Amino acid sequence: MKLYYSAGACSLTPHIALKEAGLAFEAISAPTKTHQLPDGSDYYLVNPLGYVPLLVLDDGSQLRETAAIIQYIADLVPEKDLAPANGSFARYKLQEWLHFIGTELHKGFAPLFNPATPAELKPAIIARLQERLAFTDSELAGKTYVMGDTFTVADGYLFNITNWSRLVGVDLSGYANLLAIRARIAARPAVIEAMKAEGLIR
Repeated sequence: MKLYYSAGACSLTPHIALKEAGLAFEAISAPTKTHQLPDGSDYYLVNPLGYVPLLVLDDGSQLRETAAIIQYIADLVPEKDLAPANGSFARYKLQEWLHFIGTELHKGFAPLFNPATPAELKPAIIARLQERLAFTDSELAGKTYVMGDTFTVADGYLFNITNWSRLVGVDLSGYANLLAIRARIAARPAVIEAMKAEGLIR
């Protein structure tokens, strides 16, 4: 398998999932600013959409979109419990979290990275994000990880997206439950490996 990623982008989520799964893969840098691959070629020739992540299987099949990719990875190694079993209510709760993180948090942060976003709109964008983060924090009360006592692919996604807070001035200091789970995730060997591989930590 090949994972196309851009350092620190949402592609860190499947990078973490692959490390947690213990699967063999090749990580290929596809920076979102230049779209130039290590061999000098244009990433758009691989993925016409130009964004990451992109997972390319050994037979050439491609998977886009973070939530789809990480569930696929989890299902390759069911013994790792990275996702509840397909068809179970718990699996739908996982999907609920993945959709929430993707649409309310991931997309909530996106305008703050866009230089075209008018400065006068940013306080309202941040305020809405804070509402969603406060809800997230309340949902995490009493939990070890997002889904309860077991690490799942939702944890990697939540960790990845909330990492962006320090880059755009979104304060997480009031969210004790979120911060505790973030610290727990950050300490996992697979997460450390993925972040080191992307040059995010030493």
